[in-house]
Amino acid sequence: MREAVVAILLCILIPVTSYTQILTQMTEAVQSENTEDPEGLKVKEPRKSYLKGLRGIDSLSIGKVTVASMFVPGYAQAYNRQYWKIPVIYGTGAAMIYGGMHSKSLYRKTGDPKYKTQRNFYYAGAGLIYLGSLIDGVASYKVYRTGIIPTKATFFSTFLPGLGQAYNGDYWKIPVLYGGFAFTGYWLHLNSIQYNRYRNAYNLEYAYANGQSDTPSEFNGRFSVQSLKNYKDNFRRQRDYAVLWIALVYAVNIIDATVFAQLSSFDVSEDLAFNLSPAIIAPSNFYAQRNSVPALGVNLKISF
Repeated sequence: MREAVVAILLCILIPVTSYTQILTQMTEAVQSENTEDPEGLKVKEPRKSYLKGLRGIDSLSIGKVTVASMFVPGYAQAYNRQYWKIPVIYGTGAAMIYGGMHSKSLYRKTGDPKYKTQRNFYYAGAGLIYLGSLIDGVASYKVYRTGIIPTKATFFSTFLPGLGQAYNGDYWKIPVLYGGFAFTGYWLHLNSIQYNRYRNAYNLEYAYANGQSDTPSEFNGRFSVQSLKNYKDNFRRQRDYAVLWIALVYAVNIIDATVFAQLSSFDVSEDLAFNLSPAIIAPSNFYAQRNSVPALGVNLKISF
């Protein structure tokens, strides 16, 4: 019952509180909109820009809209005038949180591991709803120009690796990218297992060697305490390297999406101001032509 009450409060109070505060600040902004400083200049606060954006009298960059949505979920939907999505985001999010809290309570009472799994799935679902609201805000943002928008590609790949590449049309990069994640993730998984194994063995052998326990490790004295410590430290180091490689693949994913989105607007047609191409160079002088042969060179054409 307590979890249901909390979920209802999350579903109602969070959006009501957030948007009541926004509307209150909007009213204050309207009243002080023409406030001038001693020099006769209008005072412009960052907060007013966000509020004017909701009112439709000021335009915000996609970056500002997305950052605002990170702190106030649903802001991008309100800015994009898609108000019907806001109760869907908060309602489904609150339902997932309620399911997680309820499963956590059942797990504490019964100790059944299935409730622990359910709790994790519910909380993961709430996280995916939050992530989906950010992606939807970026996708629905209106840009009054044609072509690929680099900022959109950046945020797409930040929120979901590979989505920026799909936005750029580089679909072949997605399996390569996720192959890198799979390889580094598998490397992390294996080294984590081995690290935990040798750490437990080291603790048992250390306690057994010092007379603090009568139970040896699974190796039963085949390795010395120092050898087990060396194995433990090595697998821990490899595990940490795997985490760094995962972070590197994630960073490359964002950089690639941003850079190729920028390059998509470059002119690569034949009609360029600067054109470099191979050419056969022959002497222009008649007497020089009698004593020489054409040579392979480079032709540079500059158009003005």
